[in-house]
Amino acid sequence: MRGARFLGNGRVTIEDWPQPSVGPGEVLLHVQRTALCGSDIKLWHKGASWVPGHEIFGLVDSPGHALHQQRCLVYIPVHCGQCDSCLAGDTHLCETESVLIGWNRPGGYGQALSVPEQCLLPVPDWVPDNLAPLLLDTIGTAAHGIRVAGPQVVKGPVLVMGSGPIGLGAIIALKDSGFHEIYVSDPKENRLVLAQRFGARVHPMDDDTTRFAFVLECSGAHAARNRGLKIVRPHGIVLLLGENDAPWTIEETKPIRRKDFAMMRSFYFPKSDYPKI
Repeated sequence: MRGARFLGNGRVTIEDWPQPSVGPGEVLLHVQRTALCGSDIKLWHKGASWVPGHEIFGLVDSPGHALHQQRCLVYIPVHCGQCDSCLAGDTHLCETESVLIGWNRPGGYGQALSVPEQCLLPVPDWVPDNLAPLLLDTIGTAAHGIRVAGPQVVKGPVLVMGSGPIGLGAIIALKDSGFHEIYVSDPKENRLVLAQRFGARVHPMDDDTTRFAFVLECSGAHAARNRGLKIVRPHGIVLLLGENDAPWTIEETKPIRRKDFAMMRSFYFPKSDYPKI
């Protein structure tokens, strides 16, 4: 098959790869769409010995299987189903498996891949092919964090920091969860235009005086994280959705030290969230 090879140092080639080997409990998936993710930049720089890509949508090709010829998304965390986290429904937090499809197992930047049956998420007919991958990282990750943190938030103004894909997904999920006063900050004007179309109001990047009951940090930038800790209201929540591999230093200033607040990290989503997503 043909697939992308990430060579590192910002180089990508399209090459011939062996056809996927389908093991027990797995199916072959013909890829229809794989969305670009900001986290792919890591492999773009570092390189990978496998086909990357983790926001995958395709068609099952496994005659005799219940989902043969079905349109499906790929749930990337391979999970054991037996550990305490899995039994509690937290399939994204499996304690015995550390495999993420596209990250340390072949993914979707090729024509096909093998997928564990447990990682197939059937896509409703009314969801277009081009939008289907957005149900994973873009909507799923943001919606899960809001579902976990939202009930603990005293209703009030919400700030989304960063209006890339995760931030836009957060705006959609916030509106669906009953939040009405949604603000967004981003240094890029074109992203703010789109965020406003989604129903958010622009909040100036240099305004550190306005306080918010709920701050969603969606960029992963350390400066934005620190700003979120500073401007969250007393008894508010700072939800970290953005990623950053670099060490993060928090300077415990007076606005951070002298108030009660919570900081929460949320990763991906459990399979049980998918119908809600």
